[in-house]
Amino acid sequence: MSGNGHAAPDTSTGAPSTGAPPVGAGGAYVGSELELFAAAVNWKRRLRRETSVHVRGDVLEVGAGIGATTAALRHDGVRTWTCLEPDPAFCATIEAAGARGALRGDVRVARGTLEELRAAEAFDTVLYIDVLEHIEDDRAEAARAARALRPGGRLVVVAPAHPWLFSPFDAAVGHHRRYTRPSLRAVMPDGLREVDCRYLDSAGMLASAANRLVLSRSLPTARQIRVWDRLLVPASSILDRLTGHALGKSLLGVWERLDG
Repeated sequence: MSGNGHAAPDTSTGAPSTGAPPVGAGGAYVGSELELFAAAVNWKRRLRRETSVHVRGDVLEVGAGIGATTAALRHDGVRTWTCLEPDPAFCATIEAAGARGALRGDVRVARGTLEELRAAEAFDTVLYIDVLEHIEDDRAEAARAARALRPGGRLVVVAPAHPWLFSPFDAAVGHHRRYTRPSLRAVMPDGLREVDCRYLDSAGMLASAANRLVLSRSLPTARQIRVWDRLLVPASSILDRLTGHALGKSLLGVWERLDG
């Protein structure tokens, strides 16, 4: 359940309709994009640079998928890392990666959802990397994430941006929505302080617009992923600074739990 990634647009507003996410029997995820995006090494390095200051202590990664984000974002400032994932095959994939040393440090795998996690567990960081858009009731999920944080802990969200970019790909992989800064902020419960909220990947936004308006593919090809990752992601690192992070196909939001 991750774009580590993880429905059709409402014709009057451009927003996606609600419906069941692409999950089969036993919690199995039925999307097919995870392996494609696992090869996006430049994008994952970019996410590491953007998020590393916020990812610390005891980390909970919600919707960990096949563990590609775990491998990319874990660093020496992390004490423990819990991969929460409902798909049993993905859980086995993460466990196998840990056993062969592909993941730094000890990684705990918990099968299920945040709603099913023990209420007594608390974390310094809760991550949603291309996951929140898969959850129909994102407000309730954000409230659960806030409760799972220790005071001073941080909620880090990376999600697809701009409802007007909603495409057959979004529908195919079970996205309920794409966010704007105001709509993502509106999801967050009281008791959280905004630390950061900005767009990423302005060059990639142009490619997404072309796919939305011209190609209308339900899934990008491996070649398209390579071109985006090798050419557009590095270009975006420059363009994003020049535009003041006012544009981008992804949205990064960070919130801190207040004391009390």
